[in-house]
Amino acid sequence: MASGMDNFLQLPADLPEPTDDGAADHLPGRHLAPLPLASTSGGRVDLSALPGLTVVYCYPMTGRPDRDLPPGWDEIPGARGCTPQSCSFRDHHEELGELGARVFGLSTQDTEYQREAAERLHLPFALLSDEDLTFAEGVGLPTFEVEGDVLVKRLTMIVDEGVISKVFYPVFPPNESAQRVVEWLSARDELEE
Repeated sequence: MASGMDNFLQLPADLPEPTDDGAADHLPGRHLAPLPLASTSGGRVDLSALPGLTVVYCYPMTGRPDRDLPPGWDEIPGARGCTPQSCSFRDHHEELGELGARVFGLSTQDTEYQREAAERLHLPFALLSDEDLTFAEGVGLPTFEVEGDVLVKRLTMIVDEGVISKVFYPVFPPNESAQRVVEWLSARDELEE
């Protein structure tokens, strides 16, 4: 059994680094189709219809204090680190807002599962459920399978008026994900001034 929250916040020192397998190369420039996703804040969110900038960090699965992680989870490159990544976006949420971006997390867990994580981690943004893989398959997100479950590989998309303008893939280490997005958006803003 997982030994509480600290177990999910700490990244093992020997965590295997994922390599770029090219599975996200087709995403930049892609127009999102209208595929509303269930949200932990209630209702549904259609990423294709949102005005302005949206940061969508996709992650495999947050751990829960009352459940074990799948066997071998730490050995799968890019699997471990969903809680630290979510916390990094929580901690940089205000800064991202000042840069004109809204934030969502996205995984294939159902909304109830995600709601537990959103509440436990005090996330100031919604998590979106792609439980039926409609979005992942429609956009062509890279996935992997663990114990019969299809999970999204960790990546972050910057969506501008329904078009994917930037993809961070692979994301490593996950706890620095939000900081890298902040740096990219800040540099983008400086170029536009």
